[in-house]
This record gives sequence, C-alpha cells and structure tokens, in this order.
Amino acid sequence: MNKNLRQLAILSFLTLSLALSGCASLVGSVTSGLADNLSNAILNSKDIETVREAIPAYLILIDSFLVDGEANPSLYLAASQLNGAFSSLVEPDRAVILSEKAFTYAKRGACLASASLCNLEALSFSAFEAQIEQIDPRSIEAAYQLGVAWTGYIQAHSSDMMALGQLGRVKAILERVLAIDPSWSDGAAQLYMGGLETILPASLGGRPAKGKEHFERAIAYSKGQFLMAKVIYAEQYAKLMFDQALHDRLLNEVIEADPVAPDLTLINVVAQKLARALLAESDEYF
Repeated sequence: MNKNLRQLAILSFLTLSLALSGCASLVGSVTSGLADNLSNAILNSKDIETVREAIPAYLILIDSFLVDGEANPSLYLAASQLNGAFSSLVEPDRAVILSEKAFTYAKRGACLASASLCNLEALSFSAFEAQIEQIDPRSIEAAYQLGVAWTGYIQAHSSDMMALGQLGRVKAILERVLAIDPSWSDGAAQLYMGGLETILPASLGGRPAKGKEHFERAIAYSKGQFLMAKVIYAEQYAKLMFDQALHDRLLNEVIEADPVAPDLTLINVVAQKLARALLAESDEYF
C-alpha cells in the first residue's frame, strides 16, 4: 500500500499551476502585476530545475501575507496550494512539514469559505457525509483544495494507519465536487479520483474500473493537453491491471506530444520526464 500511496506524490505536483494562479490573483494588486507575470513565466517554463529553485521564495512571499492571521479564505487556500505543491519536490522529512502546513492552511481557508467544510476531521463518518452534502457550487473550489491538501497529508504520512484511514473522507469530498461539476478544473478532480480509486487492487477494496473512467474523463476534459493525466493513468491503472500495451501506448503518446500549452507547459515537461523513466522500466515491470 505504501508504494502505491507514494505514487500520489505526483498528484500533489499537479496543484502547482492552481497555486501559482491563485497567488497571482490574490497579491497582484499589491505587486502591480508582478505576481501575474511571475506566475505566467513559471507555468510556461520548460526549465524544471530553475523553477524548483525559484519556488521557495514565492512560498515565503505568500506565507508572509498570513502573518497577521487575516481571515481571507482565498489567501489561506492559495498558501495551502503552494506549500502542497512544493512538498512533492523535496525530501520526505521536509515533505511531511510542508504537507502538514498545507493541510492546516486548507482547513482554515475551507472553513472560512463555508461552514459545511468546518471541523470535518472531528465528525463521525455519518455526520461527515451529511455535512459535505451541504457543499454547494459557491464553495466547490474550497472543497476541492481541501481534498487536494488532505491527499497530500495522507501521502506524506503513509506509514500512519490513522492517516490512511482518512482516505474515505477525501474520496467523499472529491465525489461531492464531481457531483457539482464533473469537469472541475479541466478534469483535475477526475484525475485525483482516478488515482484514489486505483491505490489498491479490486481484491483489497480498490475500484480500478471506476478509476479508469475517471482517468478517461480527465483526459477528455483537458482535450488531451494535460499530459500528466496519461502518465498517472499508466502508472496507477495500467500497472495495477498488468496492461503493458495500454501502459506503453499512453507513455509514448505523452513523449511524442508537444508539451507547450497555455499554463501547462511546465507540468507537461515534468510529465514527459516521468513518462520516459516509466517507459524505460516497462519490460522489467511487466
């Protein structure tokens, strides 16, 4: 289980574009457009290492806006997104710290955005289910970001059975998001659900068939431009089902694609790097 959960670290990096866009919209007025320009430069860069080195400074910038405890839900959610995204790029010890910070920010921001997202950890599961049914379109973004941060927290604490026991709550939140808007964030919510449904084989409670549906929808909603969707599809589903033909086809499609797409170039370059590594190990795995 730990090995499969570890693969969800890739998913946390998918929040990077959301994080940067969110930060830009929040602090753009303060910096007179600097944040917008910085976001665009990062999201459309092909240089992974330079971005990796630059992100900490941006992380400190957005954290600085929370020093006074401002009750701004969007600000907390943006800080959560960026801390969560960066946690997938650092060593495990730091990832634990950043994921905890991201989850704390997400809980604070989500609760400020909607009472239906407050104190969810403390509720019994039946009470939890009843409460998240109150999530409406006005709070869908807060619910989604809480689900993303919660996933990152669980991934970073994958050796903790209490943390793993929270997966059902994360899935329930994301299912509610998809019930409100199946295309949310150009299929990103579908991609997360695909990953969560394929952590385990069917014999141990996983739902790979449902996962496949989510992966296919994620690709369709992004019109194929979100290359990471195919990488996660190959890594999580095709490997689980020992389907080498599907695995290799998806990865070759990613490698052969043009990575340049508005606000997706960086993540697409990351996807191509991962695809090459996975394809090189294909014959050994299968």
